[in-house]
Amino acid sequence: MIKGLLRFIIAVIFILSGFVKAVDLVGFSFKMEEYFAPPVFNMPFFEKFALLFSIIVVVLELFLGFMLLLKIKLKFTLSLLIALCVFFGFLTFYSAYFNVVTDCGCFGDAIKFTPWQSFIKDVVLLVGLIILFVLYKKEFVVRDEYGATRKESSNKFKYYILGAFSLVMIYIMAQGIMHEPLIDFRDYKIGTDIKGEKEKINKNPSEYKTFYSLKNQKTGEVVKVNQDDYIKETKYWKEGTPWKIEEGKNESVLIKEGYKSEIVKFKIEDASGMEITEEIINAPKAVLVFSYHPKEVSADLLKKVEAKVNAQKGALIYGISTDPNTFKTIKNAMMDGTAIKTIARSNPFVLILEKGKIIDKQPAKDYVE
Repeated sequence: MIKGLLRFIIAVIFILSGFVKAVDLVGFSFKMEEYFAPPVFNMPFFEKFALLFSIIVVVLELFLGFMLLLKIKLKFTLSLLIALCVFFGFLTFYSAYFNVVTDCGCFGDAIKFTPWQSFIKDVVLLVGLIILFVLYKKEFVVRDEYGATRKESSNKFKYYILGAFSLVMIYIMAQGIMHEPLIDFRDYKIGTDIKGEKEKINKNPSEYKTFYSLKNQKTGEVVKVNQDDYIKETKYWKEGTPWKIEEGKNESVLIKEGYKSEIVKFKIEDASGMEITEEIINAPKAVLVFSYHPKEVSADLLKKVEAKVNAQKGALIYGISTDPNTFKTIKNAMMDGTAIKTIARSNPFVLILEKGKIIDKQPAKDYVE
């Protein structure tokens, strides 16, 4: 009873974790790119394979979790899940200890974990899997009445269920890669009122304090001092002081958690550097074309998209990317590439707002069809 319940809980956790990532494989690949980037593992060569690695990880989570749920090839399934947990545990510990990736993406955009929370989750799962391995050890082989060992008996019905599950998940993953996620867990889902979210953020902002790392040039003593105490204590900054700020070691620490939303990063500037966010979210209708990798977009596709958005009468139209010269016949605007990736996964894509509310978003290739 206990081992059956434990098996069910762990299997469901892996299936849910794999499902929320399978829905948005492109988004998970962005997280993988963070791990391969120079500040983390410094393996930029692998960044181009981030999507492939994401597919492999998600497929393992989903199918091993489902095999565990159905008790298919238990020894094989549990062994691979333990290996997967060790791998995830290493990544989350590295992220937490060195504070390099603030969200591992374990449950996509559906549930946010801090790095340490993710690591603890992986340790608990690993312990649970080891316990299951021990409890089910006797069932790895089954003895017949003559005492001869034979393989675990196959159950065709279980494999039919696994096959049907596989087809559904392949469809969901393909939709997310070729178009947009079938289920949108992001803050930018259709129906979101960006203007309203901005107002909530402004009313309840998060508060941070800077902590300076100060080193005494005479004694070698190092202290951490917050910005308020630094100003109050003249000994730290008066003329001739032996205390010096250590470059690159200052920390910004969250003091008060405000209203949390990715829309805090929705800031758009025109080509001259002037912010135009308010103009866009207050417009009766705004048609925005986004691109986070403008150099990877074909000129023909951009031409078609620009032609179609230019036909939208009475709409405020902008092309928003990381390059001020991306668009030829519509006004160019700028936005951080990472922030653009949080809005939609296609490159490029079209976002349509009415008084700041998202009424539609589509991959550009679907928009022009």
